[in-house]
Amino acid sequence: MTYLAVPIAAKEYDEATRQINAAIAKQAELIELRTDYILSLNVELVQKLINYARNASEKPLPLIITCRSKSQGGAIDYPDKTRIEILVAAIKAGVDFVDFEYESFRDMNNQEKIRLVLSQYSKTKLILSAHNFKERFDDLAGLYRHIMATYPAAIPKIVYTANHINDCFDALDLLWRTSGQRIVFAMGQAGFITRILAKKFGSFVTFASVDNTNATAPGQITVEQFRDLYRYDSIDKDTQLFGVIGDPVAHSMSPAVFNACFDKAGSNCLYLPILLQGKTDKFNDFMKSVIPRRWLGFKGFSVTIPHKENAINFVTHRQGYVEPLAEIIGSANTLVLGPDDNVSTYNTDYVGVLESIAAAGFKDLQGKKAAVIGAGGVARAVVAGLVSAAAKVKLYNRTVRKAERLAAEFKCDFAPLSDLDTVDAELLVNCTSIGMSPDIDKTPIPGEYLKKTMTVFDTVYNPPQTKLLRDAKTAKAKTISGVDMFISQAAEQYKLFTGKDADKKLMKKVVSEHLQC
Repeated sequence: MTYLAVPIAAKEYDEATRQINAAIAKQAELIELRTDYILSLNVELVQKLINYARNASEKPLPLIITCRSKSQGGAIDYPDKTRIEILVAAIKAGVDFVDFEYESFRDMNNQEKIRLVLSQYSKTKLILSAHNFKERFDDLAGLYRHIMATYPAAIPKIVYTANHINDCFDALDLLWRTSGQRIVFAMGQAGFITRILAKKFGSFVTFASVDNTNATAPGQITVEQFRDLYRYDSIDKDTQLFGVIGDPVAHSMSPAVFNACFDKAGSNCLYLPILLQGKTDKFNDFMKSVIPRRWLGFKGFSVTIPHKENAINFVTHRQGYVEPLAEIIGSANTLVLGPDDNVSTYNTDYVGVLESIAAAGFKDLQGKKAAVIGAGGVARAVVAGLVSAAAKVKLYNRTVRKAERLAAEFKCDFAPLSDLDTVDAELLVNCTSIGMSPDIDKTPIPGEYLKKTMTVFDTVYNPPQTKLLRDAKTAKAKTISGVDMFISQAAEQYKLFTGKDADKKLMKKVVSEHLQC
C-alpha cells in the first residue's frame, strides 16, 4: 500500500490542529507532524498534538513524527539533543513511525539512543531519510544499500531534486528494482511525475499538502489535485500512462481534459504534465529512457512547444511510422508507443483546424479564399490543412521572408502584415499568439478590416473570446474559437491513444471550467 500523507507544518498548536482537521476532511491516509516547524518546541506540546491527532477522527490515521535537521530541510535549527528527545517521546507514545535523518543516525551517540528506545517500544518503525535539495544523488542504489545495511528494519526514504525530467529515472528505477517498504521520489517541477507515480511503483508514502500555502517541499501538490486531477485512487501497478511533453507545461489543460475522459470511461489510464526542458538532445535522451522501460507503462504523448519538430525527427531517425501530412507539415504533436519499441507520430493540429472550420459551415474548402496570419508552427499545420483541402491560401506575416519561405513550400501566396488593410478572404485565421492571456486587449488585425462576409478563426484559446473574435462579432462576421480547435485535436489524440472516440462534450465542459468561459 502507498499512503497519501499530509505533512502538518504549523508554528503553533492551534494552527496544527486546524491543519490536522483539514487533512482528515480531505481524506489523507497518513499524517506527518513536522515538529521542526513548531516554535518553542517541547515534549509536552508534541505529546498533546499526538493525542489530538489520534482522537480527531473516528478511525485514527497512522502518524509520522518528524523533527528534521536544518541541513536536511528542517524549518527551525533545533539541536540533535532536542530532536532526539522529541522522537524518543513519540516512540514511547506508540506512534506508528518516526523519521530521522540517515546522516544524523550515523553518529553513534544518536544511533544508540534511537536504537535503545526502539528496542523497548516495538510498535514504532524508523524511517531513515536522506535528502538532496540541489541535485540527484551520485549513487542512489548505493545509498539505499547503505541505509539498509546500517539498520535493516528501517524504512529508507531517499528524496532528491530533479533538475531535469531525465533525472527522474534513477528514482523510478530504484522503486522498480526494490520491494518492501521504501520511500523514493524526486522534488521540483521536473520531478513532479515521481510523486504521482510513487503509488504505481509501490513507494510506501507519497506526500501532498493540505492546501496551496502549506507545502513542505518543492513540487508538492495538494490532496485535492492528487485525487481529483491525477486520479490517485485509481492508480495501480497496471495503470497505463500518457502525458504532454513541453516547456512550459504547468498551464496545460490537457491533464484535466484527458484524465476526465479516462475517468468517465473507467479506463485505467493516467495523463501527466512532463516538463522537458532543453533542445533536441534532451528530448532524445528522454525518449530513449522511456522506450526500453516498458514497465513504466507509457503508451503515448501529446507534444507541444518547443518539441514538435524534435518529435517527428526522432521517429524519422528510428524509421518509425510518420503520418504523411505530419511529414509535409514538418512537425508532430502526437507520439504513440507500440509493442517492440515501435513509435509512431502524427499531427492532429490540422485535424482540429479542418473540423472546426467544417463545423462553422465550410463543408467544402475547395477554391475558398483563406488568409492566414503568422508563419510559425501553428501556421504550418493550418496552411497544410487548408492546402490539402484545396483552399486558396495567402499568408500574412511581419517577417516577410519567413512568410515567403512557407508560401513557397506550400505553393501559396504571401504578403506583409501591413497589407491586411486590403485583405480579401472568406476565411481569416490567426495563427499568432497575439491576444493570448494576459495580453487580452491586443489583436493581430484592426477591427475595421473585418467584414461580415468573413469567417474569423482565432487559434488562441485563452481567453476563449479574444479581441479578434469580439471585433469579428461586432462586424457581424462568423467566428471560430481556438477552444474548438483544441478540443478537436485533443479528441483525435485520444482516439490515437485509446482506439476509442472521445467525449467531446465532456472535453468542452472541462475546458470551459478551467477558462471560466
